[in-house]
Amino acid sequence: MTEPVTCLRLRAYGGLAPLRSVSMLWLVFAASCGTPSPERLAKTPTDVMGTGTRGPRPTAPVPAPQGQATTTRKLANGDGTALDMWLVKGDTAYAEERWEAALRAYAAGAQLVPGAPGAVVGIARATLALKNVPEGVASAPGDETATLVLASLSDLQAQHPESAVAQLELGRVLLILGRLSEAKAPLARAAELAPNDAEALSSHGIVLLVSGDREGAVKALARAAELEPKDPQRRANLATAELQAGRLADAIVSYRAAATLAPESAAIRTSLGTALLQAEDFSGAMPELEAAVRIDPERATAHNNLGFGWQATGDLDRAKTAYQRALELDPKLVSAIINLATVNAKKGDVRAARDGLRRALELDSEDPRALQVQQELDQLPP
Repeated sequence: MTEPVTCLRLRAYGGLAPLRSVSMLWLVFAASCGTPSPERLAKTPTDVMGTGTRGPRPTAPVPAPQGQATTTRKLANGDGTALDMWLVKGDTAYAEERWEAALRAYAAGAQLVPGAPGAVVGIARATLALKNVPEGVASAPGDETATLVLASLSDLQAQHPESAVAQLELGRVLLILGRLSEAKAPLARAAELAPNDAEALSSHGIVLLVSGDREGAVKALARAAELEPKDPQRRANLATAELQAGRLADAIVSYRAAATLAPESAAIRTSLGTALLQAEDFSGAMPELEAAVRIDPERATAHNNLGFGWQATGDLDRAKTAYQRALELDPKLVSAIINLATVNAKKGDVRAARDGLRRALELDSEDPRALQVQQELDQLPP
């Protein structure tokens, strides 16, 4: 049995993690994230590790509307200068989602001290928020606003190469634009410059995971969770990396810790449930998956994963209903399309199964998940 995809979310930006099948079914670990389009990047089946200084993202693969601010990183340093007073005002407005007020405050700081890293980064964050630029990995390739912000951050990095916040913000925007390889260096440098900054370590951990360095990612994300032990998302991100590194038991422990800290997080509950499914702990998994749907009934991935739970326990009718609901919420969720096709095949409706696979391949003709299931269907009688 191979592993499902896991979705990570950071306070800033994130990356992609590989998806693997589970008994011909496809789960989406949904630690609540924004997503790139198409659903798969770099020709591998994926879901995303969401990123966002702003609010939670409901399901893959549609970028979510913005919600509450999720970053606690302050740009003010408390030195009492006139510049810092403006940064405090900007930080306060940003945390309260008053994007225009935040932008005005950070701009005032930049006018007072041109090129100040905190002010320039604040302008970048507030601008992205104000323009509602989706903050997932590769969520806005070619986006005009993100591209303009990138130019200012590149200049800032050149002028202040020893500024951790400049390096970090540059890496985040590169991730938004889908320029993953370019994001590695600034995020690595940010982690070097700020080895005790959980946000910098988390961002670096995500880019390590994207690059295939799973153990390095676990190390960075574990340190971030150690620095902020009461932050449920730090725990969930660590769990994701542990899962991808083949540490299923550790991942379940980390997801449980995250769920204890945030029992009303549908994203974390569905991720815990799907990890338990992978461990074949069905009695433990089903309450988590059902709780996720109860908490956020509009989350397509939660319905998809609940369907997997029903299917794994032999209840094909409930599984089919769950997959259909997932597709009502997100018609392009390929995982649910493939899962529904497998249910139809198991129920003897091979024609409906083939139609579903055809639809999945129309969305992505090279999706290896759909191709795998299609190959199995091709071995069945017409």
